[in-house]
Amino acid sequence: MFTVFGFYKFQKINNLKQNQKILNNLLVNKNINGTLILSKEGLNGSISGINKDIKTIITRLKKILSIKEFDSFNNSKSKFKPFHKPKVKIKKEVVPMDLEILSSLKKKNTYIDPIKWNKLIKNKKTLLLDARKPFEHKVGSFKKSVNPNINNFRDFPKYLKKLKKDQRIAMFCTGGIRCEKASIYLEKKGFKNVYQLKGGILNYLKRVKQKNSLWKGECFVFDNRVSLKHGLVQGTYSICGGCRLPISVKDKKSKRYEEGVTCPNCFNKLSKNQKSRFRMRQSQIYKAKLAGKKYNFQKEFN
Repeated sequence: MFTVFGFYKFQKINNLKQNQKILNNLLVNKNINGTLILSKEGLNGSISGINKDIKTIITRLKKILSIKEFDSFNNSKSKFKPFHKPKVKIKKEVVPMDLEILSSLKKKNTYIDPIKWNKLIKNKKTLLLDARKPFEHKVGSFKKSVNPNINNFRDFPKYLKKLKKDQRIAMFCTGGIRCEKASIYLEKKGFKNVYQLKGGILNYLKRVKQKNSLWKGECFVFDNRVSLKHGLVQGTYSICGGCRLPISVKDKKSKRYEEGVTCPNCFNKLSKNQKSRFRMRQSQIYKAKLAGKKYNFQKEFN
């Protein structure tokens, strides 16, 4: 059993290239897979490995970057390694929104605990905002939530500008980091009633029992587990080999589904040449499985 640990921290980080090399070596030496994103404004990560190695990595990482506590983190389990390899990337922002988080922009304490979240979103005056991408929203979301239908988070401010400044807004995303940036943006623009689900959807699904839950469906995650259900157990979704979007059990029953090639989402969007290449790739995967080998070009969803 592997531990999957997701976390983020908004804090000034210097010597990015030097820290990139140090952290990459640390992940490799401890056989930890996953992705760390380093930026001048902070850190965002999702990694997996044996539990004792994850604990060691977190202790070392905090010391290297002088981090006392993460802004948010979540733990879950996986029966297999959900990431294929370690990656340490340097980005301009940990979440691309053309808004750099400075210490002067730190938001007010408007986090809502999962246990108290239901009361807030049941209020008819509350705008329940799903800050994730449309395909994530389709896999599962809170009942009566609104999704901006935006594929690039950089475009999110354009949607936020349409909202009324006196509107009570309850925002949520997978682990909290996208809402963190969006809520800071709104407060900077003069919004007074902006609330964020503490720890994101994953924290809600972990702490709120299904019988008391207002969540409908599953939660998409950016690793090879694809989706999680209440209790953070692996869900039923998989990834289409053609368009790399999540597909349900129902999608697989469609005549437009072909394993590793197409699904109802992309059947009419892919060219004959693309479908032919994907069939060749899938054939190589089948042969590798029969031989008990790992296929070298098997893609990880990211």
